Amino acid sequence: MISPLAYVDPSAKIGKNVTIHPFAYIDKNVEIGDDNVIMPNASIMSGARIGNGNTIYNGAVIAATPQDFKYTGDDTIARIGNNNTIRENAVIIRATFAGDETVVGSGNFIMQGARISHDVTIGNNCIIGNGSQVSGCCVVEDYAILTSNVLMQGKTRLGAYAAVQGGCRFTKDIPPYCVAAHEPTAFYSINTTVLQHEGFSETVIKHIAHAFRILYKVNTSTEDALRRIEEQVPFSPEIAHLIEFVRNSKLGIIKQMYLCFPLC
Repeated sequence: MISPLAYVDPSAKIGKNVTIHPFAYIDKNVEIGDDNVIMPNASIMSGARIGNGNTIYNGAVIAATPQDFKYTGDDTIARIGNNNTIRENAVIIRATFAGDETVVGSGNFIMQGARISHDVTIGNNCIIGNGSQVSGCCVVEDYAILTSNVLMQGKTRLGAYAAVQGGCRFTKDIPPYCVAAHEPTAFYSINTTVLQHEGFSETVIKHIAHAFRILYKVNTSTEDALRRIEEQVPFSPEIAHLIEFVRNSKLGIIKQMYLCFPLC
């Protein structure tokens, strides 16, 4: 159902069973899949590619023009997957250069007032909390959580199943499976609650904890810590991903550790 009070550009491609409420704005060069709900006053701008089963709430803006001085007017893309919830006044900005995309995967919950900037990649089943800001060219891996009012500065990465507590800002990568907190942002613990909820075995969780002890409690270089993890921690896909994430970090990982909390 498309309300006659909504504006839908005649060239926009709209799938089956899409509800577009009054005063929504659908621009040219937009593709919307099946079973989506577009709430009043939401704006779907040129370059939006939206999958199936998404709900986009009041005042949200999808595929906004990049806030990047290098942007020169190229036709770029903001690609949204399936079954995402995008709450009120959230903004997702499309890429800067022709051929590039801002990508949001599937099953994500993007809360009120969050901003996902140009050329960002968000994985699947992530939570982007109220008012959090994901700056340009960042990567958020699957099942990661930014709680409220987090500032993720440009080109940083947040690893899978990691969580960042409210109000933090960080300029280095945060490894998978951990909780980061405080100011300056520091390693707090492994993210045991989420790992258990998502079905990680107790054995794998213990191995992850062992790896983080080496990474944060042994007084050595990051590369030496990774070698020790490879030698001392039983191999699993999770340990392999942790090693790969840290080793491939261009900005380096957060190195501070919150000393008042034991590494479990």
